Amino acid sequence: VLQILGLLEAFDLAGKDPASVEVAHLLAEAGSLAFADRNQYVADADVVTVPVEGLLDRDYLKSRAMLIELGKSMGRAEPGEPPVKKGALPTYGNGRAPELPSTTHFSIVDQWGNAVSMTSSIENAFGARLMVRGFLLNNQLTDFSFAPTSYGKPVANAAGPGKRPRSSMSPTLVFDQDGNLVLALGSPGGPLIIGFVAQTLVAILDGGLDPQAAIDQPRVVSTNGRVHVEADAQGYALSPRLTAMGHNVVFRRITSGLHAIRIRKDGTLAGAADPRREGVALGD
Repeated sequence: VLQILGLLEAFDLAGKDPASVEVAHLLAEAGSLAFADRNQYVADADVVTVPVEGLLDRDYLKSRAMLIELGKSMGRAEPGEPPVKKGALPTYGNGRAPELPSTTHFSIVDQWGNAVSMTSSIENAFGARLMVRGFLLNNQLTDFSFAPTSYGKPVANAAGPGKRPRSSMSPTLVFDQDGNLVLALGSPGGPLIIGFVAQTLVAILDGGLDPQAAIDQPRVVSTNGRVHVEADAQGYALSPRLTAMGHNVVFRRITSGLHAIRIRKDGTLAGAADPRREGVALGD
């Protein structure tokens, strides 16, 4: 999510219509670049070397953003070479994982100002099909890459003993420059979670939409190679121009379940729940 937002800093999105083809194109291109790096480098940092600082380095993101053209898709993005302070850049093969659904999310802000944004997953219907004391055990093994190597190179997210699988879950809290909480949000949705959250953040923070309007807008998410566009009237309207730019558009029923809470400057709250799934915004 931070890579996508960092890449988009190279473009002036303030006041732009979040549902426009221009913003959809930029979200797709930034998503492709971020997913290329994610599939190459992101895994359990306790087991493999993950160049987190390099992946979020501002100069690196600026150089990656230069690959984005306003009227043309780059197609499938290749991973970059983020800077590292010590040692050498890890040599990994590109790894992919099924990342099945069956995830949930909630955002809460209480009367004292405490906040939580929590995403939880059992990674497939009924998880591991085992229940212990009323809780279904998860099946997060499907978040690992099933192939331990790729073209002779080790995959960072390969399964291993005592190793945590990579996850797309992206619960997010946003603070202003003074450290005040301004937004809590997140979503279920498998690997598309990252794009759901990034798109909603852009719609609220750059587009000026209220949380419900931001959540209601048609979803456009790239996982590098394909652009997933919501199969509704607005999504179909975006398709011809995205296709003309060279995007590989795939229409699909979107199962996002975004929950967002905006904390206004006067301290009041604006909550929103995704109409695509169960969920409701409630408050006193």
